[in-house]
Amino acid sequence: MSKQRNERSPRPRAVPTEATHLAPLKVTVLHVDDDPNDTELLRAAARKADVRFILHNAEDAEQAIAYLTGKDGYADRNAYGVPALVLLDLKMPRATGLEVLKWIRQRKESDQMPVVVLSGSELEDDIQRAYAAGANAYIVKPLEFEGLVQFVKNISEAWIAPAPKPRQSFEIGRQRLSLGSG
Repeated sequence: MSKQRNERSPRPRAVPTEATHLAPLKVTVLHVDDDPNDTELLRAAARKADVRFILHNAEDAEQAIAYLTGKDGYADRNAYGVPALVLLDLKMPRATGLEVLKWIRQRKESDQMPVVVLSGSELEDDIQRAYAAGANAYIVKPLEFEGLVQFVKNISEAWIAPAPKPRQSFEIGRQRLSLGSG
């Protein structure tokens, strides 16, 4: 990695997940995760799944809150659109994903925003706390790339597609995701 890549960016990067010759992207997903490799894997999975959305990354709670409130360089909603979905890691430095989730649910502007916790933790306590805080879904990060591709397809169908077909659950590998009301 280059030295510049290792420096923290004050703003998330937006990278379209489709070819530029197609119609402009309109749907934004905010991925809150301190590991930029996870975001790059998510982008690659979205390309392979042929799912169309703009993916922004916030590396910590402070960036996520600034993004969601349109502050600290995120005021241009043409460049930093209001997300249709937040993908949230739990384990981050300084403030946890649970704290971000609680903040989202306490604000009238975002209390109905879909939030999917995408975490490496399989601990039942983490899962229960995420649902109690208002997560719409909790998914353990797939270990295989194909599992991540399937995850992207499923979230697209459930929360991103313009006219999603109602489904109550999805299977990702051995996991079954039941859509909750929060």
